[in-house]
Amino acid sequence: MIQKTRGIVLHFIKYSETSVIASIYTEKFGRQSFLIKGVRGKKSNIKANILQPLYLLDMEVNNKPNRDLQSIKEVRNAFVFSSIPHDIRKSSISLFIAEILYKTIREQEANKGLFDFLYHNIQLLDLKTEGIPNFHLYFLLQLSKYLGFYPTNNYSETEPFFDLLNGNFVPLKPLHSYFINPELSLCFSRLIQYQGIQQQEIDLSYNQRINLLEKIVEYYYLHNDGLKNIKSLVVLRDVFH
Repeated sequence: MIQKTRGIVLHFIKYSETSVIASIYTEKFGRQSFLIKGVRGKKSNIKANILQPLYLLDMEVNNKPNRDLQSIKEVRNAFVFSSIPHDIRKSSISLFIAEILYKTIREQEANKGLFDFLYHNIQLLDLKTEGIPNFHLYFLLQLSKYLGFYPTNNYSETEPFFDLLNGNFVPLKPLHSYFINPELSLCFSRLIQYQGIQQQEIDLSYNQRINLLEKIVEYYYLHNDGLKNIKSLVVLRDVFH
């Protein structure tokens, strides 16, 4: 049955000389894999450049439940990016976010709240002119709400260590190695409080930003089974240096 849905590209791989398998998070069906034949051929109606990470799509799909590979009848850009493909900071962030989503989202069912959050924030990244270096930090923390391990913000002078294993601030350095020190924990608490509609950006040094990013990724590793080795993290370190 042919149905219309919006989609967010997570990843694609070459399947044959002219075909690809694309992993797309759809509004109606959750994460789906699509075999797109001939997309790399000269006469194809669907071009491979539309399948770049985080591209937003309007799709007509032939959805068949319980099939590993679905098929696409038609696909087109739902929102044409004006800056992400041309701004190395934004393109690096988009690759990083796409890799995180590809490795964390598994559900093959609709989740409108999650889809709307992703769709809106991807558009926001493209339109943003300020606060770009911190965008992925805010994004990861907000995404953790939908993944089920949003941190508890109980920071205080008497509870200055963030325990990455338990997801909250504690008074003493934990006996394990998964924690954030007091100085960085204060910055982390401010990030948790931050709302995207705020005009004032949180001022972070390069070292603070990188250290926080590494700790947030470590937090993801601890709370999301199967998430390992985020390769695009190295690119972000270099781009924002």
